[in-house]
Amino acid sequence: MRILSLQSGTSVDGIDVAVVDIDPLDASDRPVVRLTSVVARTVAWSETTRALLLAAVEGQSLTPAEFVRMDTLAGQEFAEAAAGAAEEAGAAEEAGGVELAVSHGQTLHHWVEDGHARGTLQVGQPAWIAERLGVPVLSDVRSADIAAGGEGAPLMGLFDRAWLAGEAARSGRPVATVNLGGIANVQIVEPDGGLVAFDSGPANALIDAAVARATDGRQGQDTDGLLAATGRVDERMLGELLAHPYFSAPTPKSTGRETFDLAVVDAAAARAGVEPELADLVATLTSLTARTVADAVRSSSSHIPSRAIVSGGGTRNPALMRALSAVLGLHGVDVTSSDALGIDADHKESLLFAFVGYLSWHGVPADLPGTPAGRARVLGRLTLAPDSVPGRRLRGVAGLTLAADPALAVAR
Repeated sequence: MRILSLQSGTSVDGIDVAVVDIDPLDASDRPVVRLTSVVARTVAWSETTRALLLAAVEGQSLTPAEFVRMDTLAGQEFAEAAAGAAEEAGAAEEAGGVELAVSHGQTLHHWVEDGHARGTLQVGQPAWIAERLGVPVLSDVRSADIAAGGEGAPLMGLFDRAWLAGEAARSGRPVATVNLGGIANVQIVEPDGGLVAFDSGPANALIDAAVARATDGRQGQDTDGLLAATGRVDERMLGELLAHPYFSAPTPKSTGRETFDLAVVDAAAARAGVEPELADLVATLTSLTARTVADAVRSSSSHIPSRAIVSGGGTRNPALMRALSAVLGLHGVDVTSSDALGIDADHKESLLFAFVGYLSWHGVPADLPGTPAGRARVLGRLTLAPDSVPGRRLRGVAGLTLAADPALAVAR
């Protein structure tokens, strides 16, 4: 089955789009599928749409008219990115076209109250994608789990359990994975097939926000980790940041940029009585990410994982990877990029959402660690496209009338 996946992470730095072939393989003991990436790319947002999305993510109030405009423009840009990737896949392969699109959209807000997710909002109207590609589109992939009492995040555990359960069982030790997007999430795959998965806190979100503010938006990230490499960690401020209640909250848990924003950074600096230069601030925030991720990895299982496999944009930050390797190395945990295992660190989430689409299309519930026992749900809602309506079509639709009883009378 050929599936196209779309998503834009919490950093709002572009649309990740991939075309993935998922094929069942013969296996005697359990179902096995093979994922093959046909196309994987990142398409930049237009300046107009990215500015709208960033303003909304950062808490700017929107009128209904502004929200509709943003949702529509985002949907149209998702559709354009999808069409380009589908065309490239068609040129590269002769195995047929895309059968299903999965659009995670752009997260604007993940509502957490009293330690549990209560709702989540992603934008990017999927009808534009369905219209452009002519295939069904699965979207809103987190809400069903939240409605069932789960956290709706992180979803990466679904992929990692299927990918790494065999390795954990053979080695007899847990395997950890880390995704360093705007928010960091940690997954621990246990030797018995058990799974722990939760958001550990910020990854790139605070670093990016601090750099963007200091440069008036001219720079949106710590490119190549150069600022962190030249700065010094302010231990007083780091201590204040580590005191944030989220880090000591029990798992499962999820969070977002609405929790970790620059107000948190400014409050920590004020309590510490410091006004750090940008390089020192970025070094401190980089250390915060490394410390909190490492704490999550080493404390989430009864046994220290054999290794931590890292993906996401943060893998392209040498300073962050050095800091994470140093802290986890103290506990004997080897840190490696998923690149080394054949999975593009920039596009692992694209594979995840394609896998979610495959499961949902076949009616398989997503059993996440934060979901109450027995309440796993099939994820997502489906937007149908022209000529993609399942089931028997009604003939003579123009002749439908309501009888007086009033049962529906169908002209045939």
